[in-house]
Amino acid sequence: MPARPHVPPRRVVRRAVPALVAAVVAAVLAGCTGVAGATGTSAAVAGDRAPLADLAPLDDPRAWEGEQTAVAAAAPVEPVADDPRPALPVTLTDAQGTEVTVTDTSRVLALDLYGSTSRILFELGLGGSVVGRDSSSDFPEIADLPVVTTSGHDLSGEAILELAPTLIITDTTLGPWDTVLQMRDAGIPVVVVDSHRELGTVGDLITAVATAVGLPDEGAALAARTQAEIDEVRAQVDRLAPDDPADRLRVVFLYLRGQAGVYYLFGEGSGADSLIEALGAVDVAGEIGWQGMRPVTDEALVAAQPDLVLVMTKGLESVGGVDGLLEQLPAVAQTPAGEHRRVVDMADTQVLSFGPTSARTLDALARAFYAPEAS
Repeated sequence: MPARPHVPPRRVVRRAVPALVAAVVAAVLAGCTGVAGATGTSAAVAGDRAPLADLAPLDDPRAWEGEQTAVAAAAPVEPVADDPRPALPVTLTDAQGTEVTVTDTSRVLALDLYGSTSRILFELGLGGSVVGRDSSSDFPEIADLPVVTTSGHDLSGEAILELAPTLIITDTTLGPWDTVLQMRDAGIPVVVVDSHRELGTVGDLITAVATAVGLPDEGAALAARTQAEIDEVRAQVDRLAPDDPADRLRVVFLYLRGQAGVYYLFGEGSGADSLIEALGAVDVAGEIGWQGMRPVTDEALVAAQPDLVLVMTKGLESVGGVDGLLEQLPAVAQTPAGEHRRVVDMADTQVLSFGPTSARTLDALARAFYAPEAS
């Protein structure tokens, strides 16, 4: 489970705090020879399960009871190019305004909280140049590479230098930042991409990574393929979700760390809002004016009256499952979600990753929301 920077324990959750989107939500914590066309078919996204198009919408999505785990279909890497040839050197200005020149992509590290950037490199066809990984990059094609993050998601300068990378692509979701500066001082080009993630920025992230490695055409192809897959799933979600906004599921996204007494509610600008809206549901945190990511209050939960609570799997485990959630956050029991135990969890590294596998995330969550018996 992705670790988070230290946040206040629950005994102070009623105190006003600044929105922590940039530091925490992004830290939560989608004309070239050999380029494949869009492959956003329902079968590819659904895996071995029936496509969403074959599922009948529920008369009332609030009628089912009990918790659900949303499981995304297995997603083998399918590079858009078999043997891409980076156009180097590349000089660019990264997300922090730093000018970086990339001359060599033979040994690359792509590191972030969710493993999105490394997955993009593999989908671009540059997986053979990746020499290490962060702990969130766990897809089969990368799993055997050495991990350069310690204690969950702390960058290890020693482990990175041992791999002699010629390029590092990262964002601000991993730390300590002094390690990144150390890599630059060692002469390694470091490209920092935007850490803000939501469905609307998937294409931008792919483009930024592709630009850094001199593969703009492959990046355009991957961004187009990913968007086509997302659009196809969203079309099926529109069919499954109620037409009347008054009948739509009211959803809150909770970030839970029971061992530390940490309970956060994700609101507008957190990325979770774009996910909930894409699922044809009502983001009630945004509806009550909840900005960014802030500690939960009982008043906020009761006011939100969610029909469904969405959480990360490890977070739910940390509070002892649904029973523990209702015990540690008794205000949840005063909502329709708690009354009917309607809690959906999804793998921590998947639910807010917003990368090339975003369509599979949406597909899995749509099944949990609208066809729980078929999820």
